[in-house]
Amino acid sequence: MSLIPEEYNLETYNYVLPEDLIAYYPSHSRSQSKLIVIERSTQKIFFHESFSQIENYLYEGDLLILNNTKVFPARLKGKKLTGGDVEILLFQKPFGYKFITEALIKGKKIKKGTEIYIEQAIKVKVLEKREGGRFLIELENKKGVLDQIIYKYGKAPLPPYIKREPEDFDLDRYQTVYAKKEGSIAAPTAGFHFDEALLEKLNSKGVIIKYITLHIGYGTFAPIKVKDIRKHKIEPEYVEVEEDVIEEIKKAISDKRRIIAVGTTVVRALEFIAQKGLSPYKGFCDLYIYPGFYFQIVSAMITNFHLPKSSLLILVCSFAGRDLIFKAYEEAIKRRYRFYSYGDATFII
Repeated sequence: MSLIPEEYNLETYNYVLPEDLIAYYPSHSRSQSKLIVIERSTQKIFFHESFSQIENYLYEGDLLILNNTKVFPARLKGKKLTGGDVEILLFQKPFGYKFITEALIKGKKIKKGTEIYIEQAIKVKVLEKREGGRFLIELENKKGVLDQIIYKYGKAPLPPYIKREPEDFDLDRYQTVYAKKEGSIAAPTAGFHFDEALLEKLNSKGVIIKYITLHIGYGTFAPIKVKDIRKHKIEPEYVEVEEDVIEEIKKAISDKRRIIAVGTTVVRALEFIAQKGLSPYKGFCDLYIYPGFYFQIVSAMITNFHLPKSSLLILVCSFAGRDLIFKAYEEAIKRRYRFYSYGDATFII
């Protein structure tokens, strides 16, 4: 039996978080969440009471790249014909009157042929049972197009560690202010901390702001089930990087200016297209970043605090080093920072 090197052992990326530090609700205003700045070159950590302080760390000529994907109300509650309650998480936004997609389904005795009804407006038929609680389903609605009616019956797809029912305001706050292209079942949460005023301030300062699209699917937050992290696979997610973004990246590299990714999704998209030859791209991205990865584009990243043993935590450890990230997390826990999607932010420079 061969031993797994420490940097590839899933247990290396485990930590204990007090339950009361999980942010169940967003901060009062977007830019008033807390900020921790992690400086790789000096191994120093700086603490700030307000995310708006990030303005002091961003300079004229910096290229700031954000993910403009938009979350749709992917969480639906329904009942089986027998009356049993069911919860469905759609993997894709439905269109038209009939639509087939993969989904997670919570409920008892779900099998091929099971019929579920969403308030008598949407009929869901299970076509196939797959691994890990997944199902292939068909949605049908005879009263209107599905992409409109899910807004009447669907809720924000809050992650399972936010142990409360989604509320109406979540469809606004579990979303960035620059969300534009609908298609995600999870939000690019690093962008939650930016409001219009802060983006305008950075723009006036000479920070160049550009957008890519990566529609976040189940693969981004799927649990790692192998002890050797090298054996984990990331499921493909749709990504778009336009010509104008590529040109700005090339200029920044040529001028030796910083390229700052807002969120792990942007990191993955940019490093994926770097491997593809740094040209415009529309297609699927399945890049999985773990220790030993060579970063070609990203020089700094803004991100939230990530779950133990997650591919997102492994990504940030690959970027800044596991010891430095865990030191920052440990101190953030002592200082009562809020963790995960609705929590506080880190800026790794």
